[in-house]
Amino acid sequence: MLPARDDAELALQHLRRLVQGIRTSSYAVERKFGITGAQLFVLRELALEPGASIRRLADRTLTDPSSVSVVVGRLVARGLVARTRNRADGRKSSLLVTKKGATLLARAPEPYQNRLVAVLHELPKARLRVLGDALRQLADALELEHTEAPLFFEAAARSQKAPAKERTIRVRR
Repeated sequence: MLPARDDAELALQHLRRLVQGIRTSSYAVERKFGITGAQLFVLRELALEPGASIRRLADRTLTDPSSVSVVVGRLVARGLVARTRNRADGRKSSLLVTKKGATLLARAPEPYQNRLVAVLHELPKARLRVLGDALRQLADALELEHTEAPLFFEAAARSQKAPAKERTIRVRR
């Protein structure tokens, strides 16, 4: 009989399972399609709302506009997304999935992050609030910055091309 695990160990195991699922899915997409899981997530959301702005995509992906802007820039550079000026307001741009992007989407699996968002939305509001509070407390206790976090594993993909600034995490003793 295995020894009983304490609550902290069980919570850590579940967190590892979630991160591993996101990582595995993202790397599989990157190997097969040449884009990150985050890029597939944004591309799929854009296909669902053609002509969306960066701000609207940020709302759809539950992240901040600067993170989405970085991802969209990479999709534009790959020819998967086209950026056009808004006719009514030249300061704004509209985004569209290109034919090349649509072809990739037709072959790609549902982004893991779409599934994660759907499951979170299915949780009862009270449980989701408790989960959010617990994750915030954990991030605060680890003294992580109160900034918008990028889409999953997008920063890691970026840092492979250009060295990122190192961040020090202080540990309380």
